[in-house]
Amino acid sequence: MRYIDLRSDTVTVPSEGMRQAMYKAEVGDDVYGEDPSVRRLEELMAELSGKEAALFVTSGTQGNLVALLTHCDRGAEVILEAEAHIFFYEVGGMSAMGGLIPVRVRGERGVLQPDAVRAAIRGQNIHFPHTGLICLENTHNRAGGTVTTIEQMEAVRQVAKDFGIPIHMDGARLFNAAVALGEPLAKMSAPVDSVSICLSKGLGAPVGSVLCGSRDFIEKARKYRKMLGGGMRQAGVLAAAGIYALQHNVDRLAEDHANARLLAEGLANIPGIAIDMDSVQTNIVVCDVAGTERTATQLTTRFLEHGVRANATGEYTIRFVTHLDVTREDCQVALERIKLALNG
Repeated sequence: MRYIDLRSDTVTVPSEGMRQAMYKAEVGDDVYGEDPSVRRLEELMAELSGKEAALFVTSGTQGNLVALLTHCDRGAEVILEAEAHIFFYEVGGMSAMGGLIPVRVRGERGVLQPDAVRAAIRGQNIHFPHTGLICLENTHNRAGGTVTTIEQMEAVRQVAKDFGIPIHMDGARLFNAAVALGEPLAKMSAPVDSVSICLSKGLGAPVGSVLCGSRDFIEKARKYRKMLGGGMRQAGVLAAAGIYALQHNVDRLAEDHANARLLAEGLANIPGIAIDMDSVQTNIVVCDVAGTERTATQLTTRFLEHGVRANATGEYTIRFVTHLDVTREDCQVALERIKLALNG
């Protein structure tokens, strides 16, 4: 039985074309700034994001942590959405490594609202830590891959500007957001001071993210990357995969979005499964399975027995993620297998 893996878009494997690009990559010692493939990737991402410079990092988690360390002094508060990936899935690095204090603000389907952000900013008081940074997440993982529009980001940007606070964006799936809105990446990145963008999710590269920002910001960030063990030496073999992904796998993200919609519509028609269809905006589908009278873990175990991999994200919530290694036909087969699993 062939398993259909819908746990995450991180499970993709390099295509033959990507493997050839990696094999042929020019390399050098990147810590010395001598890897031509890494430099090419960083220049390309800086151009695409509309920022002055970029830095290749090992992962989205490292990119976000490097950004937070670069922006903030120890003891600062960082405003982020209540279920942000930085808070929920990054092992508390902001506090453990940076001495930073998360201030969680509930958004609407993961989208921060400007009035709520304004209310969370500390006033001038000897008893208070200062607000050092505001973080956005686009698309928002736990909200179901929801998109924050340019207008919504600009509204938060105005609040940040009023208080002189920088904004970092966890843009792990920012290309998904850009494709969903039909906007260039540079326009999506314009409202923020820095953005970390993953190559190893929907774009299909095996490793890596790129942190983008001003030249001064990236120069400082490079030292924090080194501190965190991110100096990768002959990293051109990995950078080449990222370059290939940017050249070949961006526009096709729309296929993943269409497949996620197909999957969501099919799941919503299964008794006991509930989905907020307005949240299905990109390649993530989150469903509530409480109506099946089984827990998410019980169901994902049953799905696995029928050849479908999915992740339980709560006691009664399951996440499915479409990606370049899952076809429309795979989604249809997955739905049939899920029905069988539920009826068994």
